[in-house]
Amino acid sequence: MEWLFEARWSPYAAGAGIGFLSWLTFLLSDKPIGCSTAFSRTAGMIEKKIRGDKAAAKPYYQQFPPVVDWEWMLVLGIFLGAFISAAISGDFRWVWVPDVWVAAFGPSPVLRLIVALAGGVFLGFGARWAGGCTSGHGISGTMQLAVSSWVAALSFFAGGIAAAWLIFRVLG
Repeated sequence: MEWLFEARWSPYAAGAGIGFLSWLTFLLSDKPIGCSTAFSRTAGMIEKKIRGDKAAAKPYYQQFPPVVDWEWMLVLGIFLGAFISAAISGDFRWVWVPDVWVAAFGPSPVLRLIVALAGGVFLGFGARWAGGCTSGHGISGTMQLAVSSWVAALSFFAGGIAAAWLIFRVLG
């Protein structure tokens, strides 16, 4: 059980755990694992607070109501699980700018925040456009052997490699 307290787990063990979790989710709830819709629902909840029921009347929110659902709880669980894992391994600390970023671009948290925010917007837009994110397509969709999910997952990897190359090799 010592491996539970290590800062980094084997990627094979983590992959097997994610596969088991996805299988269990299908078995118990008949739903695939996915996260990106939770962010859309959260945006809808914020808009609903500002605009009232006009937000809920939008066609998008008719399909994806702005409510706390199981995906929203999954995202909350990811944050809590990551925190608990970091805390029990003794690896938890507040870091505004990672060392890799400092080596390439310097210690400015403002630049790091702007780039992270832009990356999040692109990721969210792409996930909604593709009908799923890395967990929806990359885990649940590929487990179901959906061709669209395999195309999406391969595109995620290609895009990630290209973005890392651009950021750290060309710009950094």
